[in-house]
Amino acid sequence: MATRTLHDKPFSLACEENQAPILAVIGPLFAKARRVLEIGSGTGQHAVYFATRLPHLIWQTSDVPANLPGIRLWLAEAQLPNLPEPLSLDVIGDWPAGPFDGVFSANTAYIMGESEVGRLFRGVGQILAPGAPFALYGPFSKGGQHTSESNARFDASLKARDPRMGVRDLDDLRALADRAGLELRADHPMPVNNRTLVWCRCNSAGAQTNPATGH
Repeated sequence: MATRTLHDKPFSLACEENQAPILAVIGPLFAKARRVLEIGSGTGQHAVYFATRLPHLIWQTSDVPANLPGIRLWLAEAQLPNLPEPLSLDVIGDWPAGPFDGVFSANTAYIMGESEVGRLFRGVGQILAPGAPFALYGPFSKGGQHTSESNARFDASLKARDPRMGVRDLDDLRALADRAGLELRADHPMPVNNRTLVWCRCNSAGAQTNPATGH
C-alpha cells in the first residue's frame, strides 16, 4: 500500500471559506471549555484552524475510519499540542467516553439518514457535560420550507445521490434534541445560507446509557 505524504492532504474549499465566520460564533461559546469533540472532522482543516486559535482547549477530532488518514496528515503538519490523535466515530456505533465541555459538527446532518441524525443527537446528549453547548453548522430548513433557492437545489441534489440524505428541518431537529435532553439556545445566520445552531444539554437524564443503543 502506498504511503500518503503531507502533499496528499485532503482539501475543502468550503472549509477554507467558512472557518472564520464559524470561529466568530464558537470562539466565545467555547471560551471556558477545556475539551471539545468535533464530530465528522472531514479533512481536518477546521480542527487545525480552530485549535490554533483556541489554544486553551483540547480539540478532539473524530470521523469514520475512511477519513482518519487525511485528518492525521493535517494534524501531523500542524504539530499542535492540543490536537490529539483522531478518534474513530460512527454515530451508530460506540461513542467515546465523556463528558466533553463542548461538541462541534459541521455539514454532517444532511449526509446522514434520519435515523443517524437521531443517533447523533442521542450521542451528543450522553457525552456532553450538563450545561455544555453543542454547535451544529450547516444548511437547515424551517417549518418545512427551504430558506433559499440554493438550499432547495442542494437538497434535491442530495436526495438524487441518496434518498436518505437531505437538508434537515429545524422542527424535526428540535424534536430529536428534546428527546436527547438538549435545548436550542441560539440560531446564528451564517454566510451562503447556512446557520450555526447552538444546543445546550440541560439535564443529566440517561447519562450512563449507551448512545448507540439507548440502553
